[in-house]
Amino acid sequence: MQLFLDSASLDEIRAASELGFLDGVTINPALLAQQSRPLDQLVQEICALVAGPVCVPVRHQRDADIVKEARTLAELHDQVIVKIPIHEDGLRAMGRLHSEGIRTHATLCCTATQALLAAKCGAYYVSPFVARLDAIGSSGADVVLQILEIYDNFEFDTRVMVASIRNTLQVQEAAVLGVDGCTISWAVMRQLHQHPLSDTLQQNYMADWPRS
Repeated sequence: MQLFLDSASLDEIRAASELGFLDGVTINPALLAQQSRPLDQLVQEICALVAGPVCVPVRHQRDADIVKEARTLAELHDQVIVKIPIHEDGLRAMGRLHSEGIRTHATLCCTATQALLAAKCGAYYVSPFVARLDAIGSSGADVVLQILEIYDNFEFDTRVMVASIRNTLQVQEAAVLGVDGCTISWAVMRQLHQHPLSDTLQQNYMADWPRS
């Protein structure tokens, strides 16, 4: 399962990359708003820090404008995958961009039907928002299972990248479900290797070494 960092901070991305298991980066508008660098410069600097995909969101909402913006983003670096919300214009843009060989990341997915449409329009990734669904009384895990079953039934190539992750347990659950990847915050990523028992065992392990 791929692990993507959800961040636009170069310091966080650099630190995550040094951990040795980072597969890529995703960015959203809120994260971009925290940065002062121009988008094109920021994207190129991020691509220099990671070897995998960098998913960059579009600002526009009309299909023709999305396509134009996506072309510009894709030209920044060959690692760029363009994030587009799943709505009518977004789907039209995804289909057109797919025909041009530009990879897209369908975001804001809340139903398996939306994921089906994203796959039919050629999205490279689709991101169901599991915690957001759980927060309104739906089951994010159930939606993910439905998407995986649909994609398996019809042999779609679209990869399921679970988003809106709030804790390490949700990362574990996503891995058990068999998704292609998760996009998580730096705070959650830092917690993946941690456990209180491991800390105790580490202390005992070090104490067992003969004293010189």
